[in-house]
Amino acid sequence: MNKNDKRHCSRREFTAAAISTAAFTIVPRRVLGGPGFTPPSDKITLAVIGLGRQGMVVMMNLLQLPEIQVVSVCDVNQGSMEYAEYDSNAMLRSARRLLGAGFENWGDDWNSPGAVQLTKSFSTSLGIGGRDPAKRLVEAFYGSRNESESYKGCAAYADFRELLEKQSDLDAVYVATPDHWHAPISIAAMRKGKHVLCQKPMAHSIGEARRMAAVARETKVATALPVSNPYTPATRTISEWIADGAVGRVREVHNWSSRPYWPQGIDRPKESQPAPQNLNWDMWVGPAPMRPYNKAYLPFVWRGWYDFGCGSFGDMGCYSFAGVFKILGLTPPTAVEACSGESYEETFPQASIVHLDFPAREGRSEIRMSWYDGGLHPPRPAGITEEDERKFSHRQEGVMYVGDKGIILAGFNGQNPRVYPPSPKYVEPPRPEIRPEVRSETTGQSAPPPPRRDGAIDAWINACKGSPAALTNFEVQSPVTEAFLLGCMAQRLPGEKLLWDTAQTKVINNEKANGLVDPPYRDAYATLK
Repeated sequence: MNKNDKRHCSRREFTAAAISTAAFTIVPRRVLGGPGFTPPSDKITLAVIGLGRQGMVVMMNLLQLPEIQVVSVCDVNQGSMEYAEYDSNAMLRSARRLLGAGFENWGDDWNSPGAVQLTKSFSTSLGIGGRDPAKRLVEAFYGSRNESESYKGCAAYADFRELLEKQSDLDAVYVATPDHWHAPISIAAMRKGKHVLCQKPMAHSIGEARRMAAVARETKVATALPVSNPYTPATRTISEWIADGAVGRVREVHNWSSRPYWPQGIDRPKESQPAPQNLNWDMWVGPAPMRPYNKAYLPFVWRGWYDFGCGSFGDMGCYSFAGVFKILGLTPPTAVEACSGESYEETFPQASIVHLDFPAREGRSEIRMSWYDGGLHPPRPAGITEEDERKFSHRQEGVMYVGDKGIILAGFNGQNPRVYPPSPKYVEPPRPEIRPEVRSETTGQSAPPPPRRDGAIDAWINACKGSPAALTNFEVQSPVTEAFLLGCMAQRLPGEKLLWDTAQTKVINNEKANGLVDPPYRDAYATLK
């Protein structure tokens, strides 16, 4: 723009100029000043690896954090409109909210193509994902904000190995791939000296979880899972109540989930289909055993397949177990056993009950933890009415601590805890007030408040800058992951009680189960172990 040109350009025009004009100059924000500004030298340069629904949503949150600068994205999918997004056009609406005023009509080609019925009881809207859409969103976001004089665009890669070799300016990665890729990518990044934020579950096998913890300890990089249960007020409240003897000595924990929403209890499809041109199918399968492409495996529905996902445990158990482990000071279980309906060769059961036995420790009794999924749940204890359950939404998903003097009933992640029999001494503190809407200083229009900071991600960011490790770092979460992965193993072998020796990393009474502790990688990817 000519310096004598006094016209005002729209945000849309500003963005287009920033992205397309090589000679574009931004006045450094450090010159302009302003509250909350983080100088470029203090930002953590980040690559996002895995741009499905979860990767895209978390990336949008990370883009808003002043401590983070997203410099590259990576996915084996160039881009497609087949990702589950739960609510109609959720991805597009989230992107427009992120970009702000002037972008109300941005990304019309991101409009959802419709919905898909995944199971008889669950349908979901389809939305966008992949590396090219992610790159476009990152560049639109930074191009519309003159917050970094050094921003030169977002690089996009199909292979994380190329990214790690070429991105010399990279401080950290966020890994949001399917489960079977979490460990190989995280370990490769740590060995390159990169900090790692890895989506839950931490690993696909117990052997992988052990290696991730070991490499994190060796490289001393900052690691974390974005699982905030250890940081929540509810977790602190339940911990204090149990320590104070509110329900006596806890001997049982019951934890139930309405998952899976995706198909499970099915056989491998007999027919093969041509893989989409935008997708590198060999790379997507990666370290898992190879098979012909079929839409039965992705996106989203991979969770139910043994080779790619960890079923309901991997989707939800990592949240609740992280809280329960912290509250009760648990170590890995000594035995695990599952019961379920009909079992299948390659997919988790439609519904199951898993019992995990934890040893006594430091004055704590032995504890049996029971997991229920597929809509199953424990019987309602005496003294808890149907209205209690309805009021706090505990029937579909919840957690219950059973002591020798009473019980604590709460939501799945410990929210809304209640002690039974009721006691005025044990009442949850009031919730924080809902933040009011704010108005844009430039347009005067009503805008939603900025997103709440996430405890686990904030702790990881601080650890990247030299503060103590996050409570969800790989070393701390390895035994938590070990516990629910033992549950996954038991789901594959219903009716067999597996005796676990954590010191030896071994199932001591079942060789078939022992073969699942650290299965081999496919030959082409064996060096990633």
